[in-house]
Amino acid sequence: MLTVKPEVKKINVLSENCPVPLVETRKAIRKASPGDLIEVVGDHPSSKKEIPMAVEEMGLELLSVEETDDKWIIRIRVSKEGSESNG
Repeated sequence: MLTVKPEVKKINVLSENCPVPLVETRKAIRKASPGDLIEVVGDHPSSKKEIPMAVEEMGLELLSVEETDDKWIIRIRVSKEGSESNG
């Protein structure tokens, strides 16, 4: 049986201010296939709150939000419904 591994799409939005991190995240979601993982790395404080809210509104799975001293990493799993609608 052939198993397709989900692709991990990494988005670097370090040093970018709103609305760039959210816009780039939405672009990646639109291009993603169901099951793909998206990893967003940034440092803008507001975006760390806005991206998870948008992910939930789109019906996608928010896997984690991790924060270090100078950046945050948000991991998202794309569902079929979320990648085809609300993008």
